[in-house]
Amino acid sequence: EEALAAAKEFPEMTLIPGVELSTDIPGSEIHLLGLFINRGDEVFQKQLSNMREGRQGRAQAMVEKLDELGVPVSWERVQELAGDASIGRPHIAQAMVEAGYVKYPKDAFDKYLGRNGPAYTERLKLTPEDAVRLVLANGAVPVMAHPTYSAAKSSRGEVGELRDILSKLKKAGLAGIEVYYGDYTPEQVEWLAGLAKELGLIPSGGSDYHASGNPGEPEPGTVGPPITTYEKLKEFHQKLATRR
Repeated sequence: EEALAAAKEFPEMTLIPGVELSTDIPGSEIHLLGLFINRGDEVFQKQLSNMREGRQGRAQAMVEKLDELGVPVSWERVQELAGDASIGRPHIAQAMVEAGYVKYPKDAFDKYLGRNGPAYTERLKLTPEDAVRLVLANGAVPVMAHPTYSAAKSSRGEVGELRDILSKLKKAGLAGIEVYYGDYTPEQVEWLAGLAKELGLIPSGGSDYHASGNPGEPEPGTVGPPITTYEKLKEFHQKLATRR
């Protein structure tokens, strides 16, 4: 709501409400975006609320594990850092930076909070297919986020068998994949753009800016797709609306 209110001061700017869902595949995870979400969908909001409650329990378990490892952080401080947002690992990582255990948030993921880290805790399972269906039921556009390895998030390994995964998700209703993203190299962008074209997916993207303080973090406006991506996403969204 704060962003929508601020955007009214800039009539030339279009703000697209969105959501990011964490989903699980064997040995890894996939993040799925829902773009042009219907914020007034009470069923959808209830589902998101249940997920947020699960994230809070998971975050508390991670803080408890850190304490057992001799790296205590204040749960109250983690809550303060999250504010009204859904509590997650980035907030714990920031608390660890403040406490002086690590220099940058990404170091916290590398040493403690990543999938294979000693403080990692599993969360409520959601499959990518379920996430696609959840987003489509809301009338939003499902897009796979940051599909390959990114140096800025070194705890996330490359998603294996990406072509097969994308083919399955396309059948479930996936509309696009992030191609122009964060710190992707030109070679990664070229490869993903070819994959998107091959599978008939919209080549989306963005900076994934978190204001986390990690060195070299891409800032808003420095990375992103061409305007044709927005036009294709909007067209997909409008087609969904006519079917509802």
